[in-house]
Amino acid sequence: MGVERGDTRRAGNAKVIGLVSTGHFLSHFYMLLLPPLFPVLREVYGVGFTELGLALTAFSLTTGLTQAPVGFLVDRYGARGILIAGVMLESLAIVLIAFFPVYAALMALLVLAGLANAVYHPADYAILNASVAKERMGRAFSIHTFAGYLGAALAPVTMIALMSWTDWRTALVICGVLGGAVAIVMAFNSEVLLDATSAAETGHEQRAASATSGLRLLFSAPILLGLLFFTGLSMAGHGITDFSVSALHLIYEAPLIEAGAVLSAFLFASPIGVLLGGWVADRTVHHDRFAASCFIVIAAMIFVVAAIDMSLEAIAVVFAIAGLANGLVAPSRDMLIRAVTPPGQMGKVFGFVSVGYNIGGIFAPVMFGYILDHANPGLLFWLVGAISLCTVATVMVTGRQGRAEREPAMQRV
Repeated sequence: MGVERGDTRRAGNAKVIGLVSTGHFLSHFYMLLLPPLFPVLREVYGVGFTELGLALTAFSLTTGLTQAPVGFLVDRYGARGILIAGVMLESLAIVLIAFFPVYAALMALLVLAGLANAVYHPADYAILNASVAKERMGRAFSIHTFAGYLGAALAPVTMIALMSWTDWRTALVICGVLGGAVAIVMAFNSEVLLDATSAAETGHEQRAASATSGLRLLFSAPILLGLLFFTGLSMAGHGITDFSVSALHLIYEAPLIEAGAVLSAFLFASPIGVLLGGWVADRTVHHDRFAASCFIVIAAMIFVVAAIDMSLEAIAVVFAIAGLANGLVAPSRDMLIRAVTPPGQMGKVFGFVSVGYNIGGIFAPVMFGYILDHANPGLLFWLVGAISLCTVATVMVTGRQGRAEREPAMQRV
């Protein structure tokens, strides 16, 4: 009987992880669905690339402004319905873009899609935390993150493939309908998607959650440091993924294709690191120390690129090591935030700290773009390395503050 219950629990874990990770796949998939269409949409809407970029900014700003409030809704009313509604709403927005080829409609629909996109992190982490066995949580987080990486990687390829077969409108409709189908599958399997409103909690856990909930929790030291942690991670990531190709092109006069291949070494190593990081996260309690060591490796590799003239092949190897460390840190990052989050508060906390990604996405491109326009392009790598080192401090202090706040609670128990 014990074996059967264990097998059932593992099967339930796999189903939950699969459903939630598929939603996360769509989140990143839809983020990068439109950029490959920009040359076409420029003619369709009669605007420039600046206006198209502004539309994407509207998407990111909407997500950043609404992600934390959605987290409160998740903790209050439950994650299942909000997640399913978000998947369906974003899918609908993608479909409607195909039917309203007007720039004003594009802006409005991307704002709608940005609102829908705000549900994923708060709802996903709330469901995973309540539904998945504790001993499998690190691997669950790693698969969830890996699915997002995969969605981002497949979006441009998918659009290019569909465009070779049909027109841009039909391609968007196909991708949008795919999301609608996923939402329907989630709805039919919603009974396995537990969250804090459905999972049983002890009276003490409920009282602890109530005492530390709301804005007071979000503005506590560990959570604010978690926000800085995610912001630093985002800024360093934007520096590498958005501008390293241009920097290498300017420094070494390398063809864009060869410089792009160097970046690919980073991008392909990261998902491998994510899966390995899940295994590590389930086998250590010192997630802050492991995450900090990963950031030190990232900083060291980027400083090597900044300080030493190397061949592009050597830089690709260094980038691959940095990418592996960048992936390794992701599950421990999530476990670190989970460790400082009281029971029943996962939605609001992950919704809040994930805003750091949007903050980084707003400021980093402007900062790094200015460096490439007005300074030595090698400065970009020095700055990325410095940001990674600063992130080490936020990780270590987050872990220490979290332990300091948990110890009195454990003594009371």
